[in-house]
Amino acid sequence: MATVSPPIETDERLQALFACDRALCKVSGKIRVLNAIGWPAEMEARFLEGWRAGRPELPRPPTVPVALDAELDALDGIMHTLDRGHPVGNWLFKTAWSYRVAARMLGQIGHPGFTRCSALLYGRPDVRYRSQDVCNADAAQEVLTITDDLIDRQLLAPVDCDIPAETFAERLRERIGEFFVHDKVDVVLDPTLSSKATASSTKVKLRATAVFSEADLDQLLEHEAFIHTATSLNGKHQPHLKALGLGAPRTTRAQEGLATFAECVTGATDIVRLRRIALRVVMVKRALEGADFIEIFKGFLDAGQSDVESYRSASRIFRGGDVHGRICFTKDGAYLEGLFATHLFVRKALQEGRAELLRMLFVGRVTIGDVITLAPYQQSGLIARAVYVPPWAREPQRILSLLAFSAAAQKFRLDTFTLERFAEHEDEVIEDAGSGY
Repeated sequence: MATVSPPIETDERLQALFACDRALCKVSGKIRVLNAIGWPAEMEARFLEGWRAGRPELPRPPTVPVALDAELDALDGIMHTLDRGHPVGNWLFKTAWSYRVAARMLGQIGHPGFTRCSALLYGRPDVRYRSQDVCNADAAQEVLTITDDLIDRQLLAPVDCDIPAETFAERLRERIGEFFVHDKVDVVLDPTLSSKATASSTKVKLRATAVFSEADLDQLLEHEAFIHTATSLNGKHQPHLKALGLGAPRTTRAQEGLATFAECVTGATDIVRLRRIALRVVMVKRALEGADFIEIFKGFLDAGQSDVESYRSASRIFRGGDVHGRICFTKDGAYLEGLFATHLFVRKALQEGRAELLRMLFVGRVTIGDVITLAPYQQSGLIARAVYVPPWAREPQRILSLLAFSAAAQKFRLDTFTLERFAEHEDEVIEDAGSGY
């Protein structure tokens, strides 16, 4: 006879897990990685002034470790209390563990331990998974080679970035408001933002000094709003497990991979952005191998980025590290790795007839592994269905057709013919047929 689980409200095992969930939410807010390792804005102007004058000097970012002893003690207590024999308890343990690694990472800013912790959270470009034959760096180089083969980047028409931040923000607000019908999500301008945009559950931030393109509108909407903000809000709307609303470090690869995948399947990305993501992986690998900040800066510059964007791309890699090389922040490698992982997961889920798992990606900030582990708890009501799911994920048939076509199209080679073959082929058919037709 099947065992009937007690109701959620009276299940003592779950109530103990809920207490740990609440404790984890409380301590996690004090471990803020990007805030702790950001570079002062004035360093950019100083470096570029020296570079343009022919006197490049390595930047001198602050490398002061952040002491988080109280937070580490609190996390140790939570992890010690958790019942790892319960799938939800094990999920909470792994989430707490990732915050603990992040706290230890911030306590070793500027030292080799920083990179060791970063690799645990975000991966390394040179690591191969047991079930695969290539590493992230190999895949990144393949992306660059394929896109070189598809089109010479020197022939790409420049993208017009001529929309002021305030105008762009207003247009983005309108699009966002149509989607987040149950929550207030604002678009705000921030002059200190190092990236062009970031997102949380309450707002999408844009760099106030940036100018945007028409393409940026769809890209930021799909990536920042429809993934990062949506999954954060869906997690906060969860009735029992509030940690699903946390941007836990262990979810970064899945979050950035899902967001980049969303750009790809909706046509919101372009070849320049894809190359930029792949190039970052290559540069993280070079930095780990010993390239210093100026060498990485030149690498981005040689790839066609402006000196301003090259500085910002290089600084992302050396945040919290050492500008002389080997000690760096590996998070930029997570985008491409996460993209491939998401692509493989979606293909496998659809192949096995488990399309419902796509929506599980949106119940909160989860890893792909969490989707498999936590999916059974939707039926009991322990985990609520996602409130906000972007249109492309609501109809998996569209994704399946796109992936099937993409896989089939890769069988045809581009290096064995020229465009003139399209004109020549029919003439050859007629000639080969002879005069009897």
